[in-house]
Amino acid sequence: HLEIFKNKDIEVLLLVNRIDEWLVSDLHEYGGKKLQSVAKGELDLSKIGAAANIESAGEDKKTEEDKSAKEELTDTIKKMKTVLADKVKEVRCSERLIDSPSCVITGEYDMSLYLQRMMTASGQNNMPRGKPILEVNPQNPLVLYLKNEPDEQKFAEWTNLLFEQALLAESGRLEDPAGFVKRVNSILLCNIGN
Repeated sequence: HLEIFKNKDIEVLLLVNRIDEWLVSDLHEYGGKKLQSVAKGELDLSKIGAAANIESAGEDKKTEEDKSAKEELTDTIKKMKTVLADKVKEVRCSERLIDSPSCVITGEYDMSLYLQRMMTASGQNNMPRGKPILEVNPQNPLVLYLKNEPDEQKFAEWTNLLFEQALLAESGRLEDPAGFVKRVNSILLCNIGN
């Protein structure tokens, strides 16, 4: 989630204690600064850049390239959403990622996956469980490979793999760890043969 912020040299407050999400849900600003989670909702970099007084030569050109890359992935995003229909709320191109192929976030007003797990572990099984949003990096080679994959079964395997990798990176738990390992091994074996 922090790749774009590091790239643009924007300071981010890291809240890593278990109670932090509860605290921030009621504390919307501090010292005149609005608090916004980098792992929730849409990310509007124009507001962040303006607030941080960031100006960059060539930013307009980069914006046009990003827009073009996103348009080229429209069909791929729709296919990914179909594959992951029961697992995600949405699949979309990411504004957050520079290097990673994918990440999962939650809606702006949804509980994080971590908080959902904590509530379940404390016996709160009847709470509404939101589905994550999968964001993909339109510049990443794995996503570009997926865009050109004609085989529907391989497309589904790669899509699930990108989703599961993003869940693991988010410190999530996989519903089917054995299926994940089988997918990784299958993909590795296919590439060894080539």
